[in-house]
Amino acid sequence: MKTLRTIADVRAAVRAARADGATVGLVPTMGAFHDGHLSLVHRARSESDLVVVSLFVNPTQFGANEDLATYPRDEGRDAELAAAAGVDILFAPAVTEIYPAGFATSIHVSGLTEVLDGAARGPHHFDGVATVVTKLFQIVAPDAAYFGQKDAQQVLVVRRLVRDLDMPVRIVACPIVREPDGLAMSSRNVYLDAAARERATALNRALDAAEAAVAGGRTDAASILSAARAELAAAAIDPEYLELRSADDLRPLEGVASTALLLVAARVGAARLIDNRTLEAPST
Repeated sequence: MKTLRTIADVRAAVRAARADGATVGLVPTMGAFHDGHLSLVHRARSESDLVVVSLFVNPTQFGANEDLATYPRDEGRDAELAAAAGVDILFAPAVTEIYPAGFATSIHVSGLTEVLDGAARGPHHFDGVATVVTKLFQIVAPDAAYFGQKDAQQVLVVRRLVRDLDMPVRIVACPIVREPDGLAMSSRNVYLDAAARERATALNRALDAAEAAVAGGRTDAASILSAARAELAAAAIDPEYLELRSADDLRPLEGVASTALLLVAARVGAARLIDNRTLEAPST
């Protein structure tokens, strides 16, 4: 595995691989790898000749009062895990490589970014995501890019970005990877102390309760949300949001008629956590 720091070096390496007919898979990350990240790498490895992983804590998607300064970073560990998983290129640029002096461009995706995390974290968040993803796609020019379904809203934003700007990149959403007790794997889980870690499992239980409600025929949004909210309340968790939305465009839903997304965000201890579940209407 090569660790590359500059855009020019990555482009040269990708160009050389493409000259030999290689297909290219990109896994964009902010580092602090866990098994969720590695599942994306394994998927990319199974489908691509050249696997590029970007390791970049993107400052433009953090707000003034968010955790940019304390976000977990361990490039040495990440590099070891990436090499063991079969990554060919680890792209670990400095901030000034991605955002040089005078950088003044931002990408905004309307319609999907004003709700849920966009409302909770502010408009800068998805503008920052869209901008850095656009830059990474321009730098690496991948055939496919791999994202985790835990960030379901982000996946939809990136899909819309690719569609609207005619980018020739296949977006692959990979399943959420969970701890044995159901907590969705996240780099921010390291912020949880023992008590908060136990409470955090209520997010998955809330999604389980909602799914059970739908399976039992309670398909209206009020019943579904009530079942989920009861699990959160039992763990003294007041969600930032808990909403039933279209899996295609995040419009609010009054119930589960076919496929829907139930999305939740909550602060538990020192961590802000997100999770979601795809809900399917019971077959008749």
